[in-house]
Amino acid sequence: MAFSISKIFGNKSSQSKTNDGVEAIIRDVENQPYGVAEHNVLFAGLNELGGYYFFQTVIVGQLNVKCKTGATLTFSGENFELQLDSDMPEFESDRSSIKGRNITKIDFQVEESDVKKLENATLNSVLIIVKNHKLLFEKVVIENTTDEEE
Repeated sequence: MAFSISKIFGNKSSQSKTNDGVEAIIRDVENQPYGVAEHNVLFAGLNELGGYYFFQTVIVGQLNVKCKTGATLTFSGENFELQLDSDMPEFESDRSSIKGRNITKIDFQVEESDVKKLENATLNSVLIIVKNHKLLFEKVVIENTTDEEE
């Protein structure tokens, strides 16, 4: 999974917005959202590098944090729960060119034995806890409102 930083940070035509909701974030970012919370959108995916697995997350929205103690991510679903720890204890949010929007990138370690379980699970929500922030992301359903070219 690859993220386009320019797509996540927004384009110049959207810089004048001051009321930044999850709908605006989803509309501005071309990547498919993994989940939505009240004021944040989660973009995420499972990756492998050199035999090590990690779950890469990018949170776009109002979350603004500077952390030195790491974060936890908990997947919850039908007969399934898995908790992961961030691979680095230190990370911080970056400001976007859009007022009130931040980008927070956190990678979480995944054991190889949990990869298949995660891929086959039916997930309902993802909880990310970082410092005093508890962000509960629910599954998102995006309706395609654009007309397809024929």
